[in-house]
Amino acid sequence: MVFHVLTLFPEMIRNGCDNSILKRAMANGLIEVHPVDIRQFTQDRHGKVDDYPYGGGAGMLMQAQPVFDAWRSLQDAEGVKKPVRTVYVTPQGKPFTQSLAQELSEEEELILLCGHYEGIDERVLEEVVTDRVSIGDYVLTGGELPAMVMIDAVSRLIPGVLNNEESAETESFDNDLLEYPQYSRPEEWHGRRVPEELLSGDHKRIRNWRLERAKERTREFRPDLYEKYAARQEIAEILLGHKKENAYMIDNLQRGVAEILYTAGDQVIASNPGAGVIELCCDSTEAGRELLAHLPEDWHLILHNFEPLNEILTKEYGMEVHASCYQSVYTQRVSLPVAHKDIRRFPMEALPYAVENYENGDENYLRQRIQKGELFAAYVDGEIAGFAGMHDDGSLGILYVDPKFRRLKLGSSLASYLVNKALERGGIPYAHIRENNIASLKMQEKMGLYTGAKKVFWLCRGKSGQMK
Repeated sequence: MVFHVLTLFPEMIRNGCDNSILKRAMANGLIEVHPVDIRQFTQDRHGKVDDYPYGGGAGMLMQAQPVFDAWRSLQDAEGVKKPVRTVYVTPQGKPFTQSLAQELSEEEELILLCGHYEGIDERVLEEVVTDRVSIGDYVLTGGELPAMVMIDAVSRLIPGVLNNEESAETESFDNDLLEYPQYSRPEEWHGRRVPEELLSGDHKRIRNWRLERAKERTREFRPDLYEKYAARQEIAEILLGHKKENAYMIDNLQRGVAEILYTAGDQVIASNPGAGVIELCCDSTEAGRELLAHLPEDWHLILHNFEPLNEILTKEYGMEVHASCYQSVYTQRVSLPVAHKDIRRFPMEALPYAVENYENGDENYLRQRIQKGELFAAYVDGEIAGFAGMHDDGSLGILYVDPKFRRLKLGSSLASYLVNKALERGGIPYAHIRENNIASLKMQEKMGLYTGAKKVFWLCRGKSGQMK
């Protein structure tokens, strides 16, 4: 990933990134940080980039011309793709959160614009900025420190930047919970012992202990976050009464990737921002209409499990039924055996292979899945023989096995591997199987997954609602 930083103090950015994990990531070619000196683009012979604001007031204002020309130099540079997302770091922006860091980590390039003095001429901000972001409700002398905070937070989510692939997945703010307490050697220090659960070697007991401590810590230090977490868990518990039909909603609520928009008992509408999906659970037309009244303005993809709703969505909302699927759900908490042992994260250099062989063939989508560590490859004698992964909505799929290796039954091994991955992250393993894909349904049933009586339906509107 490439970070371009528009700044008056390029050395400050260079020095800030020339240490520790960021330095190693740059040395390994995982990220690039390019400070751009705005002062080099001024047309003033004295190198001036600021002037008095119209209407008076204290302080000076950065002028539009040098900022725009510095930004345009990146747009015109060879190898820089258009448009590049441009983030202005300002106390007036939306809060910089872990979810926003995750969203930005999926970009190939970012431009970070650092202000100074009393800010920047509004006209250039309106012309070039796509996002205004704040790291907190306080004022600093310039935007360089916030820019470095964002570079650090975003970079650590890029595969390979952290040595431990799980470090970025299980930490503070995961599912709106603060991180649990952690301990190292010795077992006893100043009369304080490491909790017995962590010494037990029982992974389930350790996971349960960590979850409870995370909940306790969040409840004490961040009751605002805990309230959001508890509300999702409460709705998920209600939906568990029909687990096979509601698995997609339960999983996303429990893992904290869905945001509740409105609920009335077990009738729920939620958004999954990471997947760009609106999800509904309802059992009557009246309830469906009530939920649809809470649709956000910008939506293009809907997932639901009440078939009569299709007529309303197609006739009144201009949507099309893209897929009618059965939902296969693994209801147990015990890992499945995986016969084939050589399954690893899919390498980015093999992206063309995935694009060529996956039925969708969407290069950007598959690249995103690889970047997030959600696509896995089965190897036979060092050669990729097939792959499978988790969709951005949380379902299992993206399954392909090379014809010359199908006698090895790699499909079931890959599917079992995904089920176990879903269990490890505390989710409910589920897959959406198109109703005419009988072979896949039989394989899921043989593995121990159960097919719900109700189908699930994917509806889309416009190009941005294309299914993956």
